[in-house]
Amino acid sequence: MPTERFTFEGHAGGKLDARLDLPDGPHLATALFAHCFTCSKEILAAKRISARLAGAGIAVLRFDFTGLGHSEGEFENTSFTSNIDDLRLAAAALEARGMAPSLVIGHSLGGAAVLGAAGQIASARAVVTIGAPFDPGHVLHNFGGALGRIEADGTAEVALGGRTVRIGREFVEDVRAEDLQDRIAGLRKALLVLHAPRDEIVGIDNAAGIFRAAKHPKSFVTLDDADHLITREADAEYVAGVIAAWARRYLDLRAPCPPPGAPEGIVRVSEADTKAFLQDINAGPDHHILADEPVAYGGTNKGMSPYGLLSAGLGACTSMTIRMYARRKGWPLDHVRVDVSHDKVHAQDADAASGGKADKFRRVIFLEGDLDGDQRARLLEIADRCPVHRTLERTSRIETVAG
Repeated sequence: MPTERFTFEGHAGGKLDARLDLPDGPHLATALFAHCFTCSKEILAAKRISARLAGAGIAVLRFDFTGLGHSEGEFENTSFTSNIDDLRLAAAALEARGMAPSLVIGHSLGGAAVLGAAGQIASARAVVTIGAPFDPGHVLHNFGGALGRIEADGTAEVALGGRTVRIGREFVEDVRAEDLQDRIAGLRKALLVLHAPRDEIVGIDNAAGIFRAAKHPKSFVTLDDADHLITREADAEYVAGVIAAWARRYLDLRAPCPPPGAPEGIVRVSEADTKAFLQDINAGPDHHILADEPVAYGGTNKGMSPYGLLSAGLGACTSMTIRMYARRKGWPLDHVRVDVSHDKVHAQDADAASGGKADKFRRVIFLEGDLDGDQRARLLEIADRCPVHRTLERTSRIETVAG
């Protein structure tokens, strides 16, 4: 996934620092991501979601709000309204580049900001919130004794999530005054609400408030026992997968024609976990699976092994070939099942490079239906005409070039 440095002017005139994660293949749509309160664009949830969406052909801009991360400005001088302004300016910067966002995503208070900004982003067709508060003033519950100091002195340091930030009075007054209900009701865009029932920072009742206020089309997906910041990689992976699948229903993600010589397009494999072996596999914008190794071999067992995927290809092609022949003949074939196993076996005719081993695929075909003996025998013969079977039986040529 290529990533570009991206900067644009924020509401106060300072440069806001962003990353634009781009698809390796065709660019089908663009998303804008707003991070959680006092977080940054580098938080795990933002990076993982961006990577998955990029794999589906959706470019993602994630940026640091004014005064956070590597963005210019003073955070203590910002407010909820200024966050909305920064989001609107980010969308305008993308539009100026010819990449107007059709999807906007917000995490925690960033989700509330997205709900506030989406109505002003004409290109946006779909909105996603993750652990977002229905009432932006909900964030003040985390300020503790610092809230009184802010009101008295105009600014004070607040400890949030293990770090200290300086908050100004304008922010407090702004979130107290904000009411999102009318903005949500007038959204006129598809909405996906993601929230964990056990979220101890922003309670699940906030998701209920957002969902009730919204008009259809709207969807709600529970995040089970995920924490508020989506710190576990498995939870971030789940959130990313749900958003990628849901967005296809509302965005025009039709891929352009595949390149010459690749009639079924390109299958792209990208590392999803650099510490183990988990792989993201995308075939265009519509199909995604995971590949992995068993735990005993250093993997996390979240997907089939490479040989498992190869066996799956043989089994699927076999079943399809049998069905196609029986359909053409009008034979009473009710159901096909193919069990495939793979092993390395000793082979006298194996070359030295293979270490005297050859690949053996054992294929067991189950045919259900009122078929006579000749029909069953013929269908088993037809199985050997499966294109993947023929590819595996003969020597294939693999061409490797530097990317």
